[in-house]
Amino acid sequence: MAFQKAVKGTALIGGGAIATVFGLSQFSQYRNKHGALVQVEAAEGAPVRRDHLPTREQQILALQSSGEFDVLVIGGGATGCGCALDAATRGLKTALLERDDFSSGTSSRSTKLIHGGVRYLQKAIMKLDFEQYRMVKEALEERAHLLQSAPHLSAPLPIMLPIYKWWQLPYYWVGIKLYDLVAGSQCLKSSYVLTKSRALELFPMLRKDKLVGAIVYYDGQHNDARMNLAIALTAARYGAATANYAEVRHLLKSTDTGSGRQRVCGVRCRDVLTGKEFDVRAKCVINATGPFTDSVRKMDDEEVPNICQPSAGVHIVMPGYYSPDNMGLLDPATSDGRVIFFLPWEKMTIAGTTDSPTDVTSHPIPTEEDINFILSEVRNYLGADVEVRRGDVLAAWSGIRPLVTNPDSKDTQSLSRNHVVTVSDSGLITVAGGKWTTYRAMARDTIDAAIQEHNLKAGSCKTMGLQLEGAQDWSPTLYIRLVQDYGLESEVAQHLASTYGDKAFEVAKIAQVTGKRWPIVGKRLVSEFPYIEAEVVYGVKEYARTAVDMISRRTRLAFLNVQAAEEALPRIVDIMGKELNWCEQKKKEQLETAKTFLYYEMGYKVKTDQLTDSSEISLVPSDIERYKKRFRMFDKDKKGFITILDVQRVLESISVQMDENTLHEILNEVDLNKNGQVELNEFLQLMSAIQKGRVSGSRLAVLMKSAEENLRCREAIPVDRSGGGL
Repeated sequence: MAFQKAVKGTALIGGGAIATVFGLSQFSQYRNKHGALVQVEAAEGAPVRRDHLPTREQQILALQSSGEFDVLVIGGGATGCGCALDAATRGLKTALLERDDFSSGTSSRSTKLIHGGVRYLQKAIMKLDFEQYRMVKEALEERAHLLQSAPHLSAPLPIMLPIYKWWQLPYYWVGIKLYDLVAGSQCLKSSYVLTKSRALELFPMLRKDKLVGAIVYYDGQHNDARMNLAIALTAARYGAATANYAEVRHLLKSTDTGSGRQRVCGVRCRDVLTGKEFDVRAKCVINATGPFTDSVRKMDDEEVPNICQPSAGVHIVMPGYYSPDNMGLLDPATSDGRVIFFLPWEKMTIAGTTDSPTDVTSHPIPTEEDINFILSEVRNYLGADVEVRRGDVLAAWSGIRPLVTNPDSKDTQSLSRNHVVTVSDSGLITVAGGKWTTYRAMARDTIDAAIQEHNLKAGSCKTMGLQLEGAQDWSPTLYIRLVQDYGLESEVAQHLASTYGDKAFEVAKIAQVTGKRWPIVGKRLVSEFPYIEAEVVYGVKEYARTAVDMISRRTRLAFLNVQAAEEALPRIVDIMGKELNWCEQKKKEQLETAKTFLYYEMGYKVKTDQLTDSSEISLVPSDIERYKKRFRMFDKDKKGFITILDVQRVLESISVQMDENTLHEILNEVDLNKNGQVELNEFLQLMSAIQKGRVSGSRLAVLMKSAEENLRCREAIPVDRSGGGL
């Protein structure tokens, strides 16, 4: 009864608030104006979409030999690739340069949400800030576009907002309903209120104590790096000369004959892979470099003040059992006022983000402090029966958000949550700020500014409704054809369909025969993930040129499980080596570089730091004796340490076979001083770390426990305990 009264009261308060703040007529006009998003291939007059994707070598040649471009974009993130796609579809001769890989920066390190921003709408209401409201409105329109332009890479996701105080129910209900109404006809699904019992049914891991109920609303979710790549590939198919690993060394300038002013007319570029340098000329140069915005602006004018204020956001990935398969969670007010999302993603659970000032770097590193902050907030919302362990963090990363101050604004101290497009005296166009969801609108505004500033001959934007790479012939049941036509595992087929869309058939065609009855084709890179070897070959065609490209952006292994990524690396390097003609030295360098990337940028270091040779042993005496006894079952000679031979002997006694390389890897995880053996002290440090939750999934610990239990079962049963006998 109390719950029903609260809901009724909420509806009354909410209706009044909506009418007061915005006026219902405004929402009606918004709905009528925008209507449903019409899916079209492109407006009339757009260039023809090529069936053949040029190789990287062909793209580099085009950059060197195509004369002057209309538009040259610096930066291969979502915004830069969006600018290239917008320009190319308007018929402009377009080039794009990225010094690393497409989506190697912030665009691959997001929360994976396609959203309007519930918290921004809250601020718009509380502060009567029309600018914030307009930003949310635009983002919700772009959310609908993004979900429909690449349906294989994105989908609506319900997100639960748990309520632990009665007064919060009307407060949050009003805000969420406003969010629905601002979206208008493009609202994904209507939000709704849940009772306590229903909330726990849908999210059983939730903390039950003092739970009143919950509100569920909808936003979008996507595979961010693959989405970025789809934009880049689509731009290439429309004729843009796009190249990764092409670094801008400096800007080229010429004197305008009419005004006598220096104008930007291109860039000096270096092919990072070959070291060759060349000039790329263009009528208009666009700076879309995210956190590196100011470094390019200073190439134009050393005296220009900085406009970018970088902020680091850390995310962690945990096992899928921490969240339901299709329900996210929002913590709207953490202990320090930040917002934390807790979301299912790629059959894992992603939690984040933090928000703290940082320096601009190409290699941001997640800190233990940020990881523990996120874990602490997660514990506040999960039930007491769910132990949130530090050892369950499978990957962690930091992304740099390029918040900007508008240089054209009188109030230069205020940060803009919206995007900013500026034009320098020399004609350099800079686009900065904004968010992943609004990349298309940012690109539209940027190309509009470029056309106006440089008198380019082009029509209006043609990207609304334009389908991205893989979307044209995709359907939700496409994976069934992959299973039936090629003999792929169902899980692998679903993964290929949701990653490559209608291009999944091209991957399936080059998949190797397994030699098994089932699956017929598709050798996995690692057993617990559906990535197959054929994706490495196809990834090279998608411009992957390093092992890091493959484990982090063509596949997402590095973002899902750093240990699984490390396990897959040797095979990935072998396959790429054959495709790209790498020598043995090059393969070794790629392997080491990728391991360094995993160690520092993807959280492997902070994970391994949980167990070091200086780790404390905080076990009670009874546990120490129990673990010593288990250790001695392997150390029969009482050496004080165990080796691969000791483990092999015990495994053979219980009829378990394991190859020597795997055993070496298992022992190496615990061999803290790297002397080729595991001492008793190291084993006790491991068991102590496991008890504290700092380490989980230790293969040696599980193996030794399993072996101990097997040996106990095989002990001879005394006659007096077996019912007597002769």
